[in-house]
Amino acid sequence: MSLTHRECTVRIQNKTSSFILRDPRVHLQNGNCAIPLPPDLCPTESGTALFKKMYEADFGSEGVFMYNIVHKSTNQELGQLAVMFSILYESDSNDYAVGEFSDIKQCDDELYQEMWSEYKHESVRGEAKGPSLTHKGSHVTIRASMSDTNQAVLKVDICDN
Repeated sequence: MSLTHRECTVRIQNKTSSFILRDPRVHLQNGNCAIPLPPDLCPTESGTALFKKMYEADFGSEGVFMYNIVHKSTNQELGQLAVMFSILYESDSNDYAVGEFSDIKQCDDELYQEMWSEYKHESVRGEAKGPSLTHKGSHVTIRASMSDTNQAVLKVDICDN
């Protein structure tokens, strides 16, 4: 497979018993969204999205997406789940990060840069060729793994703490 097919398939599963993932937001540094994230993920539901490099672009696909974490019975927003991914055209590794934020964050370049370059207690970052990631937040535990290929698959599981 040539490097012109740099893309990231996201498979996200809500394995919690009492939280809904709601209102996804996406910020892309490079690429576009070919298949959007599901608008809601109730407990035990899963969904898929596809982010692709733009045709004839010199870059791959990279960005960040977020969901609100909403308590099922009270409908109260408790925090935000964020996932960063980077499948670059001229990179020797795919990178990704996951985190839970209690304060209100915008899904924008600032969040992408924070998750990419900083190691704060609110998120954890790694390379796809390394071990899987686990981040225990205030309300949920996020587990993720990513394949280190041109057509990467990023699996994200959200579980109860």
